[in-house]
Amino acid sequence: MADNNKGSIAMINGPVIRGIHMDGFRMREMVMVGEQRLIGEVISIEGETATIQVYEESEGLKAGQEILSTGKPLSLKLGPGIIGNMFDGIQRPLQRIDELSPGFLPQGIGFLSIDEEALWDVKLTVQVGQRLSQGQVFGEVPETQSILHKLMVPPGFGGTVEFVEENGKYNIDRVLIRLKTDDGGIRELKMAQEWPIRVPRPIKERKLITRPLITGQRILDTFFPIAKGGTAAIPGGFGTGKTMTQHQLAKWSDADIIVYVGCGERGNEMTEVLEDFPKLIDPRTKRSLMERTVLIANTSNMPVAAREASIYTGITLAEYYRDMGYDAAVMADSTSRWAEALREISGRLEEMPAEEGYPAYLPSRLAGFYERAGVVQTLSGEEGSVTIIGAVSPAGGDFSEPVTQNTKRFVGAFLALDRKLAYARHFPAINWLSSYSGYIDPLSDWYTDNVAHDILEIRARMLKLLHEESRLLEIVKLVGEDVLPDDQRLILEIARLLRNGFMSQNAFHPEDTSVPLAKQYRMLETIDYLYERGSDAVRKGIPISRVRDDELFSKVMKIKYSIPNDDLKQFDAVKNDIRAFYDKLEQQYESLNQSQPSQSREVGK
Repeated sequence: MADNNKGSIAMINGPVIRGIHMDGFRMREMVMVGEQRLIGEVISIEGETATIQVYEESEGLKAGQEILSTGKPLSLKLGPGIIGNMFDGIQRPLQRIDELSPGFLPQGIGFLSIDEEALWDVKLTVQVGQRLSQGQVFGEVPETQSILHKLMVPPGFGGTVEFVEENGKYNIDRVLIRLKTDDGGIRELKMAQEWPIRVPRPIKERKLITRPLITGQRILDTFFPIAKGGTAAIPGGFGTGKTMTQHQLAKWSDADIIVYVGCGERGNEMTEVLEDFPKLIDPRTKRSLMERTVLIANTSNMPVAAREASIYTGITLAEYYRDMGYDAAVMADSTSRWAEALREISGRLEEMPAEEGYPAYLPSRLAGFYERAGVVQTLSGEEGSVTIIGAVSPAGGDFSEPVTQNTKRFVGAFLALDRKLAYARHFPAINWLSSYSGYIDPLSDWYTDNVAHDILEIRARMLKLLHEESRLLEIVKLVGEDVLPDDQRLILEIARLLRNGFMSQNAFHPEDTSVPLAKQYRMLETIDYLYERGSDAVRKGIPISRVRDDELFSKVMKIKYSIPNDDLKQFDAVKNDIRAFYDKLEQQYESLNQSQPSQSREVGK
């Protein structure tokens, strides 16, 4: 390397290094620091002085040690071998590291990435003389039995095919295609390509959001849907079930690719993910869930700078598979830990703090992250999407703190977790009064065409009931339930049934852990029909004590368990029971009312 690509350490402040003689370096360039060759990134340059954040523990570094340039930004190696793997925040494979250094991450382990020796069965789909442009697919590799990996021309390159390797088994660094570029140069195409993590991958155009991300969670799919290509935040204090909710979404959502980022989470939670996910069966393919999942584990005791990079690593991997035409979903757990990493590094850089010590650029960083979601037409003409679902961990459950408030500005769905619901064992603990989804209108046509024509009308009625219940409960606290008129007492009963029988879901019950939309609709329709018939009975003067039948209400409450997800005809029997009960009840009271006048006439004589 040239001398102008060498610097030396002048100051060490945790993960922040001040280097001198660095006028030949560039912003966002990846560097190697010290004798141990620690991985770092240039984050500011002023004359010959540069500031570097190191993605490894900086113990052992000394002033005067070398800083070496790599000549490229912090990048990921993208190719077969990503799916089913577990990486740290800068895409180093944890299983491989465990083999080299059992039990912990050593310093200076270097630029490990996807396996360079593994052989993949390559099928090339182009011929000599063919013109290739950026993003175009030139081959296929069965990465897993669930995912076909498409080999693409890297963005910014194109040309005429001069050489095509024969189909066969090769490693990721084997030259498969040679292109003659327009300027007369030669470009070699391999299975793997590199891409800077902080730069969004290019697309042809953005498209409108029209499809929901089906999660199998009733409160989400029916009441607060997340769109494919949309963004959602799941804020909640300690113990409210953020991680559990993220796990459910990762397990059951109908995305093609799941990228789960454990950013600054506790080690025991990430251990649960790393142990459980390989054992889970994908309901669509009946194979291991890991055949469509990537795990990025960056626990709270790992270097703080790598925590900051892990979010970008996850979104870059998702964009790569989006460019193949897949629907990818990123589960970021949690963005608060990422923001805390920004705050710590900003403090060490002695930047002027903003609210609660966070840097002034926190909103723009959050916006830049969530804006990388969307439904797009890729460079190859395919349609793909990236959905981002970020958990937020506000200290003390205070939603007014900066990370939650700024996240709320940039997401389409806000799924607020409630500590009272969690303590009452109501999961998912999503508060229906403070949550919202901005995707109802864009998805309305899809719901009416693919589920039922009246599903959104029933949804609106049920949400209105839940809001009315909240108002009535304030009155009940003051004067008791007995003073309420019967129609309002019925609202309380139906809302209770809706909360416990529909909104709450048991993650450990085989029929309830994930529920198809068709069953969700039939459940909601049944509860709506019960309310309709109960209201008619109350209007006819039948007392609430008779309208609310324990046996009938209990039967409706249990339909989430008693009716299998693949046998929805049983809902007809429940509906017939409701109809028969209220028909009989109304007939009894009509007969009673008819007999009363005649009795009165007898008394008059």
